[in-house]
Amino acid sequence: MHSMHSMQLAVFSMGGTIDKVYFDDLSDYTVGEPQVAAILAGANVDIAYEVMEVARKDSLYVTDAEREALRERVAADPRRHVLITHGTDTMTETARVLTGIADKTIVLTGAMSPARFAASDATFNVGCAVGAVQSLPAGVYIAMNGRVFPAGSVRKNRDKGRFEPLP
Repeated sequence: MHSMHSMQLAVFSMGGTIDKVYFDDLSDYTVGEPQVAAILAGANVDIAYEVMEVARKDSLYVTDAEREALRERVAADPRRHVLITHGTDTMTETARVLTGIADKTIVLTGAMSPARFAASDATFNVGCAVGAVQSLPAGVYIAMNGRVFPAGSVRKNRDKGRFEPLP
């Protein structure tokens, strides 16, 4: 600990493309272990963080029960700053379930291509999310494509491959 005020970051992993591993022979993939720890370590992040895996799946298959389990774990965690890595297809739904948790800044992020790919957006998105979680007031946010959106104000645009404000 550097000081009494050093930030503690709780990181919850729900799986998604950010964690996908591809197998060339089948052009198939599986969702592997959370990549966010390697991203934070590679960036030499000087804040205390703990990565906890809640689910390891494509977000299209995340269940209401898993969203509730995530909400309970976030609410019970003593840390005020929370980063969640999640698949992009249902990230906005999970953000909605997390709204209303008092006194916490919660930022969800993910990637359009796996962190294991050299050209992935994962490192950029996680970096943006880490900055956002430290600087925003309490609430739930989505950090993707260099922008930070309050939960409930954003959608994924599959055609453009990015998140955008709701019209």
